[in-house]
Amino acid sequence: MLPLDQLLNGVVIAVDKPRQWSSFQVVNKVKSIIRNKYGLKKFKIGHAGTLDPLATGLLLICIGKATKQIELLQQGEKIYSGTMVFGATTPCFDLERPIDNYYTFDQVSQEAVEYEAARMTGEIEQLPPNFSAIKVDGVRAYEIARNSNTEIAITPKKVMIHKFQITDFREGESGFIPPTDVTIDDIPKTNLYQSPLGVVPKGLPQADFLICCGKGTYIRSIARDMGKNLGSGAFLSSLRRLKIGDYTIEKAYSMENLNSFFDQSENPKNAE
Repeated sequence: MLPLDQLLNGVVIAVDKPRQWSSFQVVNKVKSIIRNKYGLKKFKIGHAGTLDPLATGLLLICIGKATKQIELLQQGEKIYSGTMVFGATTPCFDLERPIDNYYTFDQVSQEAVEYEAARMTGEIEQLPPNFSAIKVDGVRAYEIARNSNTEIAITPKKVMIHKFQITDFREGESGFIPPTDVTIDDIPKTNLYQSPLGVVPKGLPQADFLICCGKGTYIRSIARDMGKNLGSGAFLSSLRRLKIGDYTIEKAYSMENLNSFFDQSENPKNAE
């Protein structure tokens, strides 16, 4: 088993976060494993770079003295893959809530999407989503958004997009008719990520992408802004983080094999 002194001296665990888990829930899972294995009641633990509940991929869990590195780790360059859907919007820019509006999408082509991706490369000003971990008057914005319809005052900020590549594009179907089975007023306002209500209607245009970006970038906001620029609306149907600094998803532990990180007697991979 990983020696206790090595654990407390500081390790970083690269975890592959599953869909519908919050980053906080992953931290609690690791915390529970440590308490069961080592009998510890109090120790330092945290994560670098929050992932949305409906996103998957690389989440860095810092233990012991490694918690001092969280700010530095968050500065690392990040790579994401995912899919944007055009011709519709959701209030949270992903599938946590169902579609609230539909738009025409005849103007959405692979060339148009690639053009907008090029325009959004470099330093851009971005307005974070209401459904985000940003604090507003000491409260996480997503807590306000999930529990009320209150307008949230969030300040735009500058972020860096190093690379924005469209890796695949699927055209929408002509004659598309929006479904009318769910409306935004019919749904509950809490714990939506645990039972997401949004679906992707068949027939809307979709683009797969790869984005390399700096700290604080919200990919959901990129989808929203691209939809605005194209006059079609857009939201994310999937998002996966592949890299943070020197850490990659290929060396991440799944939730099912987290125990194996602590069962090693030698220095574990991705340890600091």
